[in-house]
Amino acid sequence: MFESDFLITAPASKDLYRELMARVTELLCSCLPDHSYSGKNPSVLSALIDPEFLPDASAAPEAVFDKLRVIVSNSVVVSHPNTAAHLHCPPLLAALAAEAAISALNQSMDSFDQAPIATSVEQKFVQWLTAEAGFPAGGNGTLTAGGTQSNYMGLLLARDAFLKSRFQWPAQKRGLPPEAARMRVLCSEVAHFTVEKSAAQLGLGTDAVVRVAVDDEFRMQPESLRTALDDMRDKNLLPFAIVATAGSTDFGSVDPLQDIAALARSAGVWLHVDAAYGGSLLFSQSHRDKLEGIASADSLSIDFHKLFWQPIPASAFLLRDARHFELIEQHADYLNPEAHEEQGIPNLVKNSLLTTRRFDALKLWLSFQMLGRQKLSAMIDRTIELALCAANTVGRRPELQLIHGASLSTVVFRYIPSRQGLDVNGLNTVLRQRLFDLGLAVIGHTRVRGQQCLKLTCMNPAVSDAQMEALVCTIAEHGRQLEVGWPLG
Repeated sequence: MFESDFLITAPASKDLYRELMARVTELLCSCLPDHSYSGKNPSVLSALIDPEFLPDASAAPEAVFDKLRVIVSNSVVVSHPNTAAHLHCPPLLAALAAEAAISALNQSMDSFDQAPIATSVEQKFVQWLTAEAGFPAGGNGTLTAGGTQSNYMGLLLARDAFLKSRFQWPAQKRGLPPEAARMRVLCSEVAHFTVEKSAAQLGLGTDAVVRVAVDDEFRMQPESLRTALDDMRDKNLLPFAIVATAGSTDFGSVDPLQDIAALARSAGVWLHVDAAYGGSLLFSQSHRDKLEGIASADSLSIDFHKLFWQPIPASAFLLRDARHFELIEQHADYLNPEAHEEQGIPNLVKNSLLTTRRFDALKLWLSFQMLGRQKLSAMIDRTIELALCAANTVGRRPELQLIHGASLSTVVFRYIPSRQGLDVNGLNTVLRQRLFDLGLAVIGHTRVRGQQCLKLTCMNPAVSDAQMEALVCTIAEHGRQLEVGWPLG
């Protein structure tokens, strides 16, 4: 009675599925606006949404797709040349096709009997990825929802491994011992905010995070790290983890991983590398050497929904020594009983903080099969070239000040008015919002040493140099327009 509505079984339901997929595809191909964003503010957008999410009777497809058209036309167009605010990529067509298969198959990765061949695909993918990162054969990993989850897993395992080794304390069973108040995590001044977020969630508190000075290129200074470790030892504190950054969000900076790894080994401290952004350089023929030393990490984060052009979510957490996953392992009789291990039945849920997970490895497999290593490398390299083009264009504009050039694919700069006495920080804040409200561009913003800055994050290798130069010119022109009417003081 209902199969034509929601099950792909009978011919009628298959025809409906084809029709719905065709409608969505046509809508996406025809209704995406030709600007980066419609410019509508939150109150206007809210008024566009019908509050009746569950009507009494089903609506006609035409009426539903009219409403969907409103959502599509008021979304940020991630493929537009003037969308360059965040690490927010336009997805590959192969990955979009895979998303349809992932959703239709609806495999759940928490047990083998829910995802038999999907389990094998993910296992093979993780094994391949750990080898690409230079980890030994005893490594393993899991797919995650993003860098936040991956960074949390790295610090969770670091914490529990330290407590087990130092105090023979089983944190999974007993919680935190009194000594936890002395535990510390070290990271750079520009490390991702999820280091503090993880420390808070792990019961250590944000005060447990010690930020280490960076150099002029926003890379952690090894000597400052050494000093911080020595200082902790003198104060009877317990450093248990160092988080090195391979691709900071604002600057694309990569910490000197080899030097940091040597200090971590000397101090007996877990090294987690947050390569959510910069992990893509593993597959760049021109820039892979920037990640030298990454193979020495104890754990590693990589996001594929950044410079691998995958739909959200697509991320991985890699572990140098798979035995550490035992620190979070749990068994449920209905799902992964211990007898399954004796029978050789794979059990991916023991490596994850999540239970139900999507078959996200499929979109990575299909994308990589369709791309090939050479084309993927060329796409990564092109985004870095595009950021260099943006930095050079900013540098040629007298009204723009380049704060940081292209370490990876980000460029940080600010508009500098010709008139003295203007509120430069306020002007830059309004300039970015003006471009967004007019639907002209979606660009980023950040603060660097107290200065309000603008940011371009180059994620689209299909954007031309001319289009990037035009975006920079648009920013400069609107800055001049604002400056004319900007009050002194």
